[in-house]
Amino acid sequence: MFKTAQFRIAALLCGLLLTTACSAAGPDAAAAPFTDGNQYVTLPAPNQRDSNSGKVEVVEVFSYACIHCAEFSTYADELRKSLPKGVEFKLVPAPFNDSWVPFARAYYASKKLGLLEQTHDALFKAKFEEQFPINSMDEIADFYAQHGANRAEFLKIANSPEVNAQIKKDLTLIQSWGVDGTPTIVVDGKYRSANIKSFSELVDLTKWLVQQELSAKQK
Repeated sequence: MFKTAQFRIAALLCGLLLTTACSAAGPDAAAAPFTDGNQYVTLPAPNQRDSNSGKVEVVEVFSYACIHCAEFSTYADELRKSLPKGVEFKLVPAPFNDSWVPFARAYYASKKLGLLEQTHDALFKAKFEEQFPINSMDEIADFYAQHGANRAEFLKIANSPEVNAQIKKDLTLIQSWGVDGTPTIVVDGKYRSANIKSFSELVDLTKWLVQQELSAKQK
């Protein structure tokens, strides 16, 4: 995880303290000895997963409001594509404060409308590269309307009781994992990324943890 300053749930700052530039990992990075309590932490039992699919689960806790999630998005895309059979990659939007909740709503509305795949990276690009004002629910709805959504339908879904319940559930899950910054990776509800110095290292750590879980399930 690229750790932020400590926060209260009502007042999280999006500025994550990324002190090391993203650099390409060396050829032996995947075999690096990652240490419990340093690059990752083992979460206390019982392990809480986002789903009950039976597959090894890789969850990225993220927010469209976070610039480091935008920077990590290309790495996350490659990670998802590289995961072996029997492993699923999932996204959980972090509703840490009032300014982040609209983006969590947007994630679930776009998913419901079948627009997630085509808008996920596009929203990051519009907000952080092209500097479009995308912050309020209305501004977010305008963005999705430009990408094929019916604006009224989008807002109805985004503000629905179902999405309200899902966001509440997500917050409880994220808190149980001890997530205090984004992007954070959680594997099988069992391991959480911690002191990571680059996005490449986060990818390598995730792959290593996945292999640990796959090996354990084969025993």
